Amino acid sequence: MKIGIVGSGFVGATAAYALVMRGVGREIVLVDRNAARASAEADDLFHAVPFANPLIVRSGDYADLADCRVVIMAAGVNQQPGETRLQLLERNAAVFQQVIPAIFEHAPQTVLVVATNPVDVMTHLSAHLAARLGIPSARVFGSGTTLDTARFRVLLGRRLGIDSHNVHAYVVGEHGDSEVLAWSRVMVGGLDLEDYCRSRQISLTDHDRGEIDLLVRKAAYHIIQGKGATYYGIGSALARIVDVVLHDQRSILTVCARTPEAAGVKDVTLALPHVVGGNGVLAALPLDLSPAEQAALERSASILRSAIESLKLN
Repeated sequence: MKIGIVGSGFVGATAAYALVMRGVGREIVLVDRNAARASAEADDLFHAVPFANPLIVRSGDYADLADCRVVIMAAGVNQQPGETRLQLLERNAAVFQQVIPAIFEHAPQTVLVVATNPVDVMTHLSAHLAARLGIPSARVFGSGTTLDTARFRVLLGRRLGIDSHNVHAYVVGEHGDSEVLAWSRVMVGGLDLEDYCRSRQISLTDHDRGEIDLLVRKAAYHIIQGKGATYYGIGSALARIVDVVLHDQRSILTVCARTPEAAGVKDVTLALPHVVGGNGVLAALPLDLSPAEQAALERSASILRSAIESLKLN
């Protein structure tokens, strides 16, 4: 039940904190090129253990990732105010060329969960680099739109006046500007959204939908503008994903994974509902989207494919 986290910045450290608070795993190892930062974060986290759950938290180097069941890849440069996730691509690609092989050299059996933005393209690059080492693509996936899906559910739940755990809704495609909120597939308490609103005499107008869409789609920009980085939401999402893998829960999560074809676009990595278990991504589930949503997903997949092509992988 050993977990590795590469990158001890806001996202990596907050993911570790969420793991400690949830009691996920038995040992957490933080790895960072800034060894002093990793050591300081590990000590601070370990001092929280008596108030939470009995885990070992320590820092180390890549060799200390040996026997990790899951490794979170959170290393990379931060997104700057006004910068899109895709603009991060060139800067973070160079980091991954060095780090991904080092992870699998010491933890060849691990499941790798990528969190670094732009996460879809970074996951595609990670899967490409892992394949060179003989690592199955199923064991390399990214956080995708797991957080966006959570944002969609919690905002819609607030508008409907119910617990968001009872809202089943998905955000698919890119984790970014072209993502698609699948309104046509929203279910609440076993009813589709329109039937639920009718039964509860709730008016959900096009304006309401547009407002929720904007709040989901632009959430990261708003948070980064206000405080410089996002980390609580994604840290919690990563802890949930790791828990699913460690306990082979077979949960449906909107992670991103490399696929031969999606929305008519070949060899692309994007978020869809996936069954996730102990060996990584087990299956992708098709969504019966409306024609407009399907067209939007095709556009999103095409945008990602163009970004992937800019990497010039071979």
